[in-house]
Amino acid sequence: MLGRVPPGWRAIVVDNGSTDGSADIARSLGATVVRETRRGFGAACHAGLLAARAELVCFCDCDASMDPGLLAPMAERVAAGEADLLLGRRRPQGRGAWPAHARAGNIALARMLRRRTGLRLHDLGPMRVARREALLGLDLNDRRSGYPLQMVVRAADAGWKVAETDVPYLPRSGKSKVTGTWRGTWHAVRDMRRVLAEPPGARTAPTEGISA
Repeated sequence: MLGRVPPGWRAIVVDNGSTDGSADIARSLGATVVRETRRGFGAACHAGLLAARAELVCFCDCDASMDPGLLAPMAERVAAGEADLLLGRRRPQGRGAWPAHARAGNIALARMLRRRTGLRLHDLGPMRVARREALLGLDLNDRRSGYPLQMVVRAADAGWKVAETDVPYLPRSGKSKVTGTWRGTWHAVRDMRRVLAEPPGARTAPTEGISA
């Protein structure tokens, strides 16, 4: 997957307690590896954001389900001002690319997000692009599964232009701790419901811990 990162880009991989040697492999392939000891999806994402130095930052799961080469045209759209936050709307390719329970949870959250913010998004996918300083200004503090949703909610509250674009979604390598099981999906939805309950302009205490 790292071989598909656009030329000249700096790849940042966050080691959030991996025990399979993937951090060493990423480092050997030229990625900057950041170690984050606090467990949780949001903790890993935010550690990568803090380690970044570019004006534009991109997020993408490192499980081979999405092609990081698609981030280049997405970044161009943000740089051109078409969107302040651009999300990749996952389009499943092949059997098993998106389990039924994960898709159902995503649909439910998209509907709740629409009621909360008015945004007519179809997916809360992990592939996304925005400006680094602007993201830091959102004061994101969820360190569990609610992090990606909190990013969208606070961006909407701040008046950002939030848009989505279709991206192919392939069967992942390995099993997700967040959406790989009904239990993991339930925990993720619970974390995200808490984010949706925040009133506009709220700044809550950090939420930490293992998300699934």
